[in-house]
Amino acid sequence: MTGTALRSTALAVLACILIATSVLSGTQFSSAMFTAQSSNASSTASAAADWTPPAVDVVDPGTGLKDSVFISANALDGETGIATVVLQVQATGGASWTTLCTTTTTPYRCSWNTAAAVDGTYDLRAIATDRAGYTTTSAMVRTTVSNAFGVTLADPGEVLRGNVPLSATLQNISPLGVYSLRFEYAVAGSDNWKNVPLCWNLVAPYSCTWATTGISDGAYDLRVAATRLLTTTYSPVLTDIIVDNTAPAVTMIDPSTPLSGTVTLAATASDSGSGVATVALQYAPNGTSAWTTICTPAQAPFSCRFNTTTLTRGAYSFRAVATDHAGNVTTSAIVANRMVDNTISSVSLEDPGAYLAGTSALSVNANSTAGVTSVTVQYAPNGTTGWAAVCTLTQAPYACAWNTTTLADGLYDLRAVLIDGTGKQTISSVVSARRVDNTPVRGIDVQTANTTGIAGRLDAGDRMTFTYSKAMMTGSILPGWNGAATPVTLRLRDGGLLGAGSAGDTVDLLVGSTAVRLGTVNLRGDYVKSGKTSTSNATMTAATVTVNGAPVTVVTVTVGSLISGGALRTATTANTMSWSPSGSATDLSGAACSTAPVSETGALDREF
Repeated sequence: MTGTALRSTALAVLACILIATSVLSGTQFSSAMFTAQSSNASSTASAAADWTPPAVDVVDPGTGLKDSVFISANALDGETGIATVVLQVQATGGASWTTLCTTTTTPYRCSWNTAAAVDGTYDLRAIATDRAGYTTTSAMVRTTVSNAFGVTLADPGEVLRGNVPLSATLQNISPLGVYSLRFEYAVAGSDNWKNVPLCWNLVAPYSCTWATTGISDGAYDLRVAATRLLTTTYSPVLTDIIVDNTAPAVTMIDPSTPLSGTVTLAATASDSGSGVATVALQYAPNGTSAWTTICTPAQAPFSCRFNTTTLTRGAYSFRAVATDHAGNVTTSAIVANRMVDNTISSVSLEDPGAYLAGTSALSVNANSTAGVTSVTVQYAPNGTTGWAAVCTLTQAPYACAWNTTTLADGLYDLRAVLIDGTGKQTISSVVSARRVDNTPVRGIDVQTANTTGIAGRLDAGDRMTFTYSKAMMTGSILPGWNGAATPVTLRLRDGGLLGAGSAGDTVDLLVGSTAVRLGTVNLRGDYVKSGKTSTSNATMTAATVTVNGAPVTVVTVTVGSLISGGALRTATTANTMSWSPSGSATDLSGAACSTAPVSETGALDREF
């Protein structure tokens, strides 16, 4: 074998090892450009010189742009360097981008003649490509063009309460002009405009205070009108602003008495206006006001586990404090005189989850003043008394693994039994109706990706991907579908409409009025305004990829233009979304997909 052939063979073996390592380490998707190559007549192996895409962002040029202005970008690639930076612009909500320039050297900037554009709101972005061929598209930067006279209303926020400051700015005013401004509001979508009280006939500095308590709670549109002589100019309308001056309703659920070990504390809360933002669960020694917050859940169910062994024996009070997105606060009635007593044996089993598969971790909290001799975790078919042992533990931590694959799929109850040093037996509360589901066909991941839009906001170009554990019959997901690009409607609904709370906004897909059999995705965040539904055009495709040596189906949904609703929010909180697959989807052999929820893998982030 020649030296060239030896080198080529060695590179091919190395490439195979790298590929095998990638597959064995889990789901891996790479779009690396290969830049170094060695070949002979029978084999080719390549090595990537640059595996990292460049970083790029647009420099915010401010607002009220006029005449010719420079649009600039920052771009960096620490490996092969930047090859090109493309600067683009489009009218906000437009369907296509216009390239301002393509530049190859720093400073990455070009001139934009805004006089040739219609006054209004525009989005800017930059696309950087490094010398290895990797491309990164920046987040959008929003600006306004104002070459003629114009008036702009400062955004007062998406949710308002009480006295709200309003302000406006004039652009390109005539030095001889005297302008009078008035702020106007209308029920959202009605176009029935009314003057904001005490906010009309204003002169510079064009600001006032809106007493929102003078109108009913609800969604409103807001604008400002500027009049000079007999000519009136209106600002762009700010739509679907929520006015909410009503505090939420909240009730602390009685945790019962006496309390010992680890217990679940919970409250119910609702808010028909802006939605419940948080519910703080608190305790205090009975008869005092020394309240301590145990937890602050941000979405239903508003509950958490509380280890009472951290408290001294005695009587305690419990309450819940609910805050809505407008900042209105309600404190529940106090549940008083609940005894905490851990001087006796206490045992509680942590809930392992509603769906169990494979090997599930079971954990028990156990205490006894007489000492803990053993803790036995038991299971039984739901609603029966045929208890069988999972494991028996003699020392803390009281935890073990349960191999659910030895059981038939179905509902099971779980409990823990403590034996103390005197031989006395204490049985925990039952964790009931936990579903064992070892169906081989299931969802394994769900992801979202922002491309050209605002991070944390559903925009055209954003993507959602659904990964199954097996190759799927695409026609079971959508009748007649072969996986090719097909139009669908993406529906984003406020979680409050579905009983999931304001931070439970949910996505599903439709063809006409029929649901696509992908299931639903709870975004675990606030992406659309309270009580609103937004629909967008979208395109759905399916592909078969290899994960851990096996073929699986990945469905990709690419968001298109807005159809109706709007009222979109930009989420600021990282969260882990959850996909509930449809049981109507089947694999190639006809086996139905598990409906067990699938949590997004990877680092905690905002969606879209």
